[in-house]
Amino acid sequence: MEPKELKKFLDSLKGTDIEELSFESGESKIYFRRNESAFTNSQASVLTEPKKGNGKKEKSMVAIKSPMVGTFYHSDSNDRPPFVIEGNHVSPGQKIGIIEAMKVMKNVTSNVKGKIVKVLVKDGQPVEFGQELFLTDPADVK
Repeated sequence: MEPKELKKFLDSLKGTDIEELSFESGESKIYFRRNESAFTNSQASVLTEPKKGNGKKEKSMVAIKSPMVGTFYHSDSNDRPPFVIEGNHVSPGQKIGIIEAMKVMKNVTSNVKGKIVKVLVKDGQPVEFGQELFLTDPADVK
């Protein structure tokens, strides 16, 4: 691939959320990996639990949602531990999962500071755009 073509190809990736890409054509091979710290594309929404019958105050939870359609993974590989489990504290920008679609891997990062209260998806489970992946308690911070 000529340098001009390579520059044009890389420029075309700037407007996308592709973080990692491997491409082979004939004798040309390209491996592209975007800097992880530049992205915190996971969506979040605030959920409020209903008041308990004993009159305790409401507890707000923040749901971290899927930024894309694909297959969710809790770790880099089967022999590695999950990035986070229930009870772990997370901070904005922290990698908490991976979504794979058509051999393209996208990191799922936290955009909240708090404690993972509930993991809502299983390893290897297909997920939809905007699907809730984790529930966090932003009031429970270290």
